[in-house]
Amino acid sequence: MKIAVLGGGVAGVSCAWYLANSGHEVTVIERHEAVADETSFGNAGMLSFGYTSPWAAPGVPFKALKWMMQDMAPILVSPSAMNGRTAQWLIQMLGQCSEKAYRINKQRMLRISEYSRTCLDDLTRRVALDFDHRSQGTIELFREQQKMDSIGADLASLRACGVTHEVIDHAGCIQHEPALANVADKFVGGLRFPQDGTGDCNRFTKGLARHCADAGVEFLLGTTIDGLERSGDTLTGIRTSRGRIEADAYVMALGSYSPLLLHPLGFRLPIYPIKGYSLTLPLLDANRAPQSTVMDESFKVAVTRFDDRIRVGGTAEIADFDLSLQAKRRKPTAFVVNDLFPGAGDLDNASFWCGLRPMTPDSVPVVGQTPIRNLYMNTGHGTLGWTMSQGSARLVTDVINGRRPDIDTDGLSIQRYLH
Repeated sequence: MKIAVLGGGVAGVSCAWYLANSGHEVTVIERHEAVADETSFGNAGMLSFGYTSPWAAPGVPFKALKWMMQDMAPILVSPSAMNGRTAQWLIQMLGQCSEKAYRINKQRMLRISEYSRTCLDDLTRRVALDFDHRSQGTIELFREQQKMDSIGADLASLRACGVTHEVIDHAGCIQHEPALANVADKFVGGLRFPQDGTGDCNRFTKGLARHCADAGVEFLLGTTIDGLERSGDTLTGIRTSRGRIEADAYVMALGSYSPLLLHPLGFRLPIYPIKGYSLTLPLLDANRAPQSTVMDESFKVAVTRFDDRIRVGGTAEIADFDLSLQAKRRKPTAFVVNDLFPGAGDLDNASFWCGLRPMTPDSVPVVGQTPIRNLYMNTGHGTLGWTMSQGSARLVTDVINGRRPDIDTDGLSIQRYLH
């Protein structure tokens, strides 16, 4: 079967890999001149299979009001972005902040994240990929005892989903991340996910794309997609800057831009482009740097170790499709890395980046079949596109092949937004 994958980020390239290896003729269509040059370029580097949580949670509305008054708030709303679409998305997200919705959404997310961990392990055993991969776990670091004492609901969800985790005390944090001994007065304890990992998503995606090409995948780079053509319940083709392209099936993997192409087809897919920022620092002193990922719970900033670099990712800006670098959003990431790992990286020569995270109101991706019989979704992963990439791609491939997926797909498809 001839399959067109729309988008050359980690979601699209991963889909292309699994589809090609199950015997399909695959074409990836990407508007940039290289794969992984947008959201997959400079993300936090976390493979947070266990550290997976919805944004919408009990207490978030109250926290959001407090954050609006903070200089280094983890979430900032740009006044220029407050249009009808933004307001509608925020209302939908706030509607997911109940205890019941949080529990359902977290379990759906953990289901696909844990599956993705298994898929990535299998892939890296079979395929040679060099992407600064480490498998040394993630620590969510708590600066205040009150915050650490309030994680009971999260622990219950983790136990219900069978996610390996451990609550660690002050000494345990230093045991796993020795550099934290230099700032021992900054934290009280942590929640550790020993099966989580790290890696450079951009390097991974580019490496996997080379393997895809060897497997026969065609990459149409520098190609914009202008529209989808539909007849009844079937897509008949796509209009591109290279002309019209036809396939037997199509996979939507365009992240934040997916709703723009789906809207003319009658789909109101509530994916919003949440802008995230990162710093990448050259490594100066490995003994003062993290070994894996430390997530600062207070500032929602992750500090991740690559081989010779430190990636600091976090903060979120509700700014529609604005991709301008706001200098003031550098402050939280710079503060956290300097506060927890002083002297570890070269802040003066750090590169500053931003990208758009395709976020759904419930934080659950949109993966699988659609009412259009030959159109499939692999989008809306929010901050977890890298983490969920392999599980999502395997799931979509199984659905296209008519094979029952290895995990329960309930609540993952676009159907939850079509009532």
